[in-house]
Amino acid sequence: MKTLIHNATIVNEGRIFVGSVIIDGDTIEEIVESNDFHFQPSDFHVIEAEGLLLLPGVIDTHVHFRDGGQSENPAGTFYSESRAARAGGVTSVIDMPNTKPQTVTMEALEAKEALAARNSAVNYGFMLGATNDNIDTLLSIEPTRYAAIKLFLGSSTGNMLVNNPEQLDRLFREARKLIVAHCEQEEIIQANLLNAKHEFQGTDGENASLHPKIRNNEACFLSTYHAIERARKYSTRFHVAHISTATELSLLSNFDLDKKLITAEVTPNHLFFDDRDYAELGNLIKCNPAIKSNDDRMALWLALEDGLIDTVATDHAPHPLEAKQKPYFDAPSGIPSIQHSLQMMLEPAIGNKELLTLVVQKMCHNPALLFGIKGRGFIRKGYKADLVLVRTGVEETVTRESLLYKCGWSPLEGQTFHTHVEHVWVNGQDSIGHGEALQFSK
Repeated sequence: MKTLIHNATIVNEGRIFVGSVIIDGDTIEEIVESNDFHFQPSDFHVIEAEGLLLLPGVIDTHVHFRDGGQSENPAGTFYSESRAARAGGVTSVIDMPNTKPQTVTMEALEAKEALAARNSAVNYGFMLGATNDNIDTLLSIEPTRYAAIKLFLGSSTGNMLVNNPEQLDRLFREARKLIVAHCEQEEIIQANLLNAKHEFQGTDGENASLHPKIRNNEACFLSTYHAIERARKYSTRFHVAHISTATELSLLSNFDLDKKLITAEVTPNHLFFDDRDYAELGNLIKCNPAIKSNDDRMALWLALEDGLIDTVATDHAPHPLEAKQKPYFDAPSGIPSIQHSLQMMLEPAIGNKELLTLVVQKMCHNPALLFGIKGRGFIRKGYKADLVLVRTGVEETVTRESLLYKCGWSPLEGQTFHTHVEHVWVNGQDSIGHGEALQFSK
């Protein structure tokens, strides 16, 4: 039986209007722009949605589900993290390559695809990782088989740092796919880290407030600057992951997305937290690049609104709680956040139509366009029925019991949001099933 989502407030392609959506199988069959749509109830499974927001399903293009198939006890699995994603209105994800084994060959990619096909409750795609030794392999793989090339220009979880200038030049010169980079200058980080350990390790000064001083603005700016210069030299499509500083924004443009070679992403965490939060949350908000000052946070919001930043993605990165509770220098970097990313972004947007349409553009439309994801990211006739229905004007407090992450914790515990994700459809199904492999254009 077809599903009718009746009289929802639809937010799509810069517009907000009351209408109804008909789902047939896994596809959007019709969009009716009227609050006076007459139908026979017996013909549909009806979801009455008056007063609720209907959005395209969120496409999170930067997640670390940790599941590569060979780790005995990963911090997350496709089973657990995809269910957390779906609960928060995320219907498609692109997973990063720094797993065990690393996704740097076709064989590893196919193994991950099979793993996700068995376990994922949302649609899935993967980035292939660049290393100093696999450029030949990357350039030989059919571009439609994967989402993008992930490049680590600063060390992070998984130790996939690429620092060979000749290999970097070749990659930027010959890549047939979008390159997505983690940009931090490794030499600056290591010098700062050595100095901080010498001064603070084992003392009361060893705490997470050191993180934005070690992985500082200079490290981010210089790495991003050099990467963008290389991309411009070779006319390479290049995407700056999880941008975190106001200084980096001077390197970006606010052209229309289809006219850009250089694009950028920000995470909800870098828009939600700032360095004042280290005092309470400590290592729970330790991530790479570091969460920085309130001035940086506000500049990132303005850049998102001005079009300098193009997408919002979580960099969802779970770690066991006991690991995060170690002393600062020993604690891993990463924050689990995908279950509440949409709520984090919607919180300041309630009652603000421009900001509401902006959230949908940056979390749904632009990820689909930038990564060439076919048939998703919009509420359009003939597109896959990936949809999320959100109730506003309610209070929902994050509790540990409500979390679906395998790691079982969140820095948002105790935070109250004023939205509730009421229904989620993945490929037309509002009950949890299996997601599908995303289809990518070249």
